[in-house]
Amino acid sequence: MATARSSGSSDTAGRLRKAGRTVGRALHLPITGTVRSIRKATHAHGAGESGLGKLIELHAVNGAGDVMITVALASTVFFSVPTDQARGRVALYLAITMAPFTLLAPVIGPLLDRMPHGRRAAMAGAMLARALLALTMSGAVATGGLELYPAALGVLVASKAYGVVRSAVVPRLLPPRFSLVKANSRVTLAGLLATGIAAPIGAGLSRIGPQWPLYGAFCIFVGGTFLAFTLPHKVDSAKGEARAQLSDRSGRKPSLRTVGVSVLNGLYANAALRALSGFLIFFLAFLLREHPLSGQSAAVSLGIVGVSAGVGNALGTAVGSLLRARGPEVLIVTMLTIALGAAVLSAAFFSGLMVAVLGATAGFTQALAKLSLDAMIQRDVPEEVRTSAFARSETLLQVAWVLGGAIGIALPLNGILGMSVAAALLALGAAVSVRGLLGAARRGTPHPRVA
Repeated sequence: MATARSSGSSDTAGRLRKAGRTVGRALHLPITGTVRSIRKATHAHGAGESGLGKLIELHAVNGAGDVMITVALASTVFFSVPTDQARGRVALYLAITMAPFTLLAPVIGPLLDRMPHGRRAAMAGAMLARALLALTMSGAVATGGLELYPAALGVLVASKAYGVVRSAVVPRLLPPRFSLVKANSRVTLAGLLATGIAAPIGAGLSRIGPQWPLYGAFCIFVGGTFLAFTLPHKVDSAKGEARAQLSDRSGRKPSLRTVGVSVLNGLYANAALRALSGFLIFFLAFLLREHPLSGQSAAVSLGIVGVSAGVGNALGTAVGSLLRARGPEVLIVTMLTIALGAAVLSAAFFSGLMVAVLGATAGFTQALAKLSLDAMIQRDVPEEVRTSAFARSETLLQVAWVLGGAIGIALPLNGILGMSVAAALLALGAAVSVRGLLGAARRGTPHPRVA
């Protein structure tokens, strides 16, 4: 009898263990399956062996953390107060964060260029700095105190420093027969997808409390700090590299002006598109809050335009990964012309639909133009200084974004006027770059002299 009872207990315990394992697998499978699917996508076509897959994952973490901080700042600085007061707060934000950043940004590239052996540490440091600053901001975000703004400046500088190092790292992680355009497309697309996933999560956390998205950012950036050190050791190797000491025949001071006609004019055109992006973000944020799209609330109106811009950017990045970029100069001119046409039409036939179309067009054209600029740097700048050139070009484009944003915050909230200014920014970029780009495309671009 005792033996039978013991056997029955063992069978019951065995069935319970088996049921427990089944439930565990059922709960575990969606997570592990998702992780395996993500890893398979990021490591495809040799990206896993070269280390590019790790960088793709790191950039996704970077995008998710940044958008968490953006959500927290938007809910505090922008949405929590009336429009006039919000405009003053954002102007203060620009004065305290963007203005110093405009002075610091030109220094970021050359400074990081002097530490080629510490790129993983630099990326990890940028992640850790933002984690600590997010934790610091969580105490001030509810009150909107002045201490919030220096911390926001630190976050901005750390974010751009990461971006500069990331641009410099990509060329060292290219898989065989993998173009730089395609590599940058994959990295950028991962960041966009992560941003799209993290944004609604951040919005949900903000409903619990304004500090909760910052807690989320802290956790994300701490994870990114450790992930940065999983990049291959060759990221820290400076073998075959030199600083971008480029000179022309007259021996003038080295600068990006000496890397060739195509790259220089490509920078001008991309700067105009990046300035348009900064302008639209700040100008439309206030315009749509004061004058939302027909039949929609201000939040929904901003969401529609934001999603349009994000979809356009993602589409441009995806298209870029499919193009062979045989004529990047012509592609940049085409993108600049399309954006200018959309801005002119938005000014002439101003409406909510045209604003959404302009946002999508701006995202699409900026993505493809930047990928084309990367292709020209890869083609025209000698390999031994290419990494440094990427760092410097990225810094210049970030400064253009800041200047565009400053114009957007200072402009009166008049839709037709704003779209006209957007068109003027693009027209200026076209005036200084299109002729040089088309001329370089016709005659071909020789390699620059390298000191």
